[in-house]
Amino acid sequence: MLRVYGDAHSGNCFKVKLVLHQLDIAHAWTHVDILKKETRTPEFLAMNPTGQIPLLQLDDGVYLPESNAILNYLAQGSALLPSERLAHARVLQWMFFEQYLHEPSVASARYIVRYLGRPAEHEQLLQRKLADAKKALGIMEQHLASRAFFVAERYSIADIALYAYTHVAHEGEIDLAPFPAICSWIDRVRVQPHYVGMDG
Repeated sequence: MLRVYGDAHSGNCFKVKLVLHQLDIAHAWTHVDILKKETRTPEFLAMNPTGQIPLLQLDDGVYLPESNAILNYLAQGSALLPSERLAHARVLQWMFFEQYLHEPSVASARYIVRYLGRPAEHEQLLQRKLADAKKALGIMEQHLASRAFFVAERYSIADIALYAYTHVAHEGEIDLAPFPAICSWIDRVRVQPHYVGMDG
């Protein structure tokens, strides 16, 4: 059986949880608390030298890190990952966008506010992250203004990757009200078959 090492309240880990549920893939989940530095133990570093979650352990004992790599692995051959060449590339395009422009701002703001308690010494950094988050969300808003989903008018792992931190952006003091297309898209994701929330 597949095993995931992660914390479902982490957006990157929640992505994996959501895909596993929506594809009805049997798995076991081992909770890892990064605040307690459980990813820095010798035992965890032996599994993933970068000391990051999520981490997927395959049936043969091989470990696969990086949330979006895990999504691609799990979604191969399913409706969540288009097989058509350009659509497949578009999914990857938005997943790269998520990791390089979206997650570093939206997730970082959430971490500073929710997990660190918005300490004064992080306020300047938080303001930079909030500004960057608005830019990333603006790109998403423009794209979704004329589309139901990110790629080929169908729900895919591109949506899952971007949904994970976007739907909890308020936990980072990010107001989604100015982004109505994103808000409508969030509602569409939540009604997909076999949807499960972070606490579900």
